[in-house]
Amino acid sequence: MDDLLRIANHGHSTLPLDVLAALTLLSLAPFVLVLSTAFVRIVVVLSLVRSAIGAPMLPPNAVLTGLALVLTFVIMTPTFDALQRDAIRPYAAGRLTQAAFLDRASRPLRAFMLRQTKSRDLAVFARVARRAPDEPAADVPLTVLIPAFVVGELRSAFAIGVALYLPFVAIDLAVAAILMGLGMVMLSPPIISLPCKVLLFVMVDGWALVCNGVMQSFR
Repeated sequence: MDDLLRIANHGHSTLPLDVLAALTLLSLAPFVLVLSTAFVRIVVVLSLVRSAIGAPMLPPNAVLTGLALVLTFVIMTPTFDALQRDAIRPYAAGRLTQAAFLDRASRPLRAFMLRQTKSRDLAVFARVARRAPDEPAADVPLTVLIPAFVVGELRSAFAIGVALYLPFVAIDLAVAAILMGLGMVMLSPPIISLPCKVLLFVMVDGWALVCNGVMQSFR
């Protein structure tokens, strides 16, 4: 926070164009947080777990989003530390121009995204952007890297979600088969399966396992 205040009080920030650029960056910060960090994969996995349990409103969206943000900051701590050390502090001290600041600030995020992004996703969006298919990954612009990263994150999140869904689907099938065998066709299976799934999830400490698993999935 002190570094941000020093940036705001920096001499160049009194220029209208610099103030406009700073306000633009601040307005884009939430989108950068969503699209270039671990948040996408984490929040999708947590939402899929909630859906698999069968309680679409519990936990509430605010709780899932807050948990996803906390886990994102834990995973992104080395990246954020590098960003503050290499970009924010030098710029606050007046040693960097805005162009150099933006270049240095993008490097840690670019390195993180490249570690998670597959080459086939980069090739798809490079072809859409009409760039050379054999272009080195380090030279790929953010307009190609960010959508490739987001698509890869969604694929990874849904792959994890499918694996998490299977035990709950098995419980639903078992409860439905038991109720049908007992002739209780008028009783809705979710009434019985929901407490069973919640009990199983609590017994295995499911939320801790899910959070640990999704955090370990990042490279």
